[in-house]
Amino acid sequence: MITINTYELILKRRTIRKFKQIKIEPSILTKLINAARHAPSASNLQPVKYIIVDDDEKVKEMFKYVRWAGYIAPEGNPKEGEEPVVYIIVLADTRIRKSGYELDIGAAIQNILLTAEEEGIGTCWIGSVDRDAVRKLFNIEDYLVINSVIALGYKGEEPIVEEMVDSIKYYKDEKGVLHVPKRKLEDIIVKK
Repeated sequence: MITINTYELILKRRTIRKFKQIKIEPSILTKLINAARHAPSASNLQPVKYIIVDDDEKVKEMFKYVRWAGYIAPEGNPKEGEEPVVYIIVLADTRIRKSGYELDIGAAIQNILLTAEEEGIGTCWIGSVDRDAVRKLFNIEDYLVINSVIALGYKGEEPIVEEMVDSIKYYKDEKGVLHVPKRKLEDIIVKK
């Protein structure tokens, strides 16, 4: 087994929108949530909660309620047979914290994304969600804010990271390979 350090794992992780139709073991899904549970939380309030959607019918239904790859839609959308096999709905419990939970959620989700990467599982963090439809589908109580959804599955693609030249917009080349431009390091460090 090849070991990879955290920094390398961070650089390797990419958003995935093509998934193999292989089930993810429940123990791995529990591991992802446990990683999220250990993320930093303001005042240690821990308001973030999760719904794991792994039932085939519910997964199929969820697909209708998320939007994919705005820059390259519909070409960037998963095709039939490439859909996610699991979703994690990320919630904020407003009985615990009324507002200001977004940083907690970001840290928790990053833990999920990195742990999934370590397991060879691809992820897509989705903010464009039909929250009303999802709330109704899962009978989610009003005190739980639906923040975002994570789509998961074993990777069906390997996006390429490249330095940004003219645009930050990701794109697919003539072979269907996803390219993800990143700003140059020297362009994001503010010197005083």
